[in-house]
Amino acid sequence: MTIQALALAANMPLRFEDLGLSPIALDLGFFTLKWYSLAYLSGILIGYWYLLKLLVQPGAPMARRHADDMIFYATLGIILGGRLAYVIFYDPEIWANPLDVLKLWNGGMSFHGGMIGVTVAIILMARKEGLNWLRVHDYVACCVPFGLLFGRLANFVNGELWGKTTDVPWAIIFPTGGDIPRHPSQLYEAALEGVVLFIILWFAFWKTKARYEPGKLVGLFLLGYGVFRFGVEYLREADAQFEGSFLYTHIHMGQILTLPMIVGGVYLIATAKQRRMRVEATAGTASIA
Repeated sequence: MTIQALALAANMPLRFEDLGLSPIALDLGFFTLKWYSLAYLSGILIGYWYLLKLLVQPGAPMARRHADDMIFYATLGIILGGRLAYVIFYDPEIWANPLDVLKLWNGGMSFHGGMIGVTVAIILMARKEGLNWLRVHDYVACCVPFGLLFGRLANFVNGELWGKTTDVPWAIIFPTGGDIPRHPSQLYEAALEGVVLFIILWFAFWKTKARYEPGKLVGLFLLGYGVFRFGVEYLREADAQFEGSFLYTHIHMGQILTLPMIVGGVYLIATAKQRRMRVEATAGTASIA
């Protein structure tokens, strides 16, 4: 290959097919496991493991037995809330065939809906067990970035939810995005919503007294996710079903759904000190001021 050919190849954007990625993680013929399903499973299990690490610290809002129940309630909230919100806000035409709403294996989940579902699950469990739901939510919020990280990586492996056209050196030509280079916006979101947001919450939990101010950690999560998602949406291609509408040319549906999160996050952070309380450990007799 000549020097000119090498130079030309070096300047060509990467094609997604050259990465050798497949949406299927395991194919046994009679059983197929997709990376998207594995991402949800991994996010829930690793989030549960991390939650147990948080609960052994002084002044935890619930015991191990509550966490075991929480994983069940939260999983239902993620699935039901995420799926219903998706078909309501992103694909309402699916109601023409109601049974298609149940076909989770075809994809189509909304994080905003999953978040609402988990919140409802936490409130119901906390009321049943006599716990402070906002403090429980603080601890759960610290675990969510794991699911966001794996979910966005799965989006990338699936070659979906790609970004707008660009000429940056790391641009990728996705099979379903036309023969033009695009932002790998899935990786931007994985880095910001998964890694950076986890670091922010890790620091707030382990290095500050945020966990003794009910709602502060939830507020940090809502604000952080909201700002990151709102910003990345400018580099992400709008949903095709909104083409030609205001939601396509001016602001995306994801940005609209994120605005209440930003406002709510700011409010929870600003008022957290007013809710600071003497925290009684769920298991044991030690009090943490």
